[in-house]
Amino acid sequence: MLVLLPPSEGKAAPAKGAAVDVAGLSLPGLRPARERVLAELVELCRGDEDKALDVLGLGPTQRGEIRRNAALPDAPAGPAGEVYTGVLYDALGLASLDATARRRAGERLLVFSGLWGAVTVDDAIPSYRCPIGVRLPGLGGLAAFWRGALAQVMPAVADGGLVLDLRSGAYAAAWKPTGDVAARTVCVRVLQVRTVGGVEKRTVVSHFNKATKGRLLRALLESGADPRDADQLAAHWRESGFTVEEAGAGRLDVLVRDVH
Repeated sequence: MLVLLPPSEGKAAPAKGAAVDVAGLSLPGLRPARERVLAELVELCRGDEDKALDVLGLGPTQRGEIRRNAALPDAPAGPAGEVYTGVLYDALGLASLDATARRRAGERLLVFSGLWGAVTVDDAIPSYRCPIGVRLPGLGGLAAFWRGALAQVMPAVADGGLVLDLRSGAYAAAWKPTGDVAARTVCVRVLQVRTVGGVEKRTVVSHFNKATKGRLLRALLESGADPRDADQLAAHWRESGFTVEEAGAGRLDVLVRDVH
């Protein structure tokens, strides 16, 4: 089973450690593309700070992010699972998993990234700021840039088992499963359910969406379950106490009721 995750906007900066070894990252077929994006990002951030702020969609109080990007080649790197923070990763709680579940996380989780394309949670990376929606001056839009490289690498990575896609739309645009992989891919939508005036209303709410996806993933890792299709995945989550509905081929809705 392979799980596709978005990164987090907020990141923890490793306090110490060796600099990133691009050649040593997982999915080595992405190395040339990674080196190009890294070089473009560093060049941008070592130049005109105001231009870099504009390109990266940052405000004037975030100049520290530009300076951090400028120092990326020499910055301390740490496990991606510790660098990525935020609601989903807090709910997943990698650090509090037992050794067996944490090993499963290293084997099964793949985090998509505007800078790295995709990394495992064990890959050592520095803290950075480079959303997938960015258009770098020399490369253009990063989602489009990554499509070619990811299309070459991902079919082999996703070979043979269920693919659980928990990415946001922007990161999903960088690689869309096709053919046999698409037939084995399950996407999950989290809906908040409220009853107003006797009428049930369902909405997508970002915070609960991310937190619930983190808890769903933690339940899978802790149980050791290895579902082979959407039906088995839904059944496992129901046994774990979640409310799950089928929403069409390869799609599941997870309902969170009366959350305030």
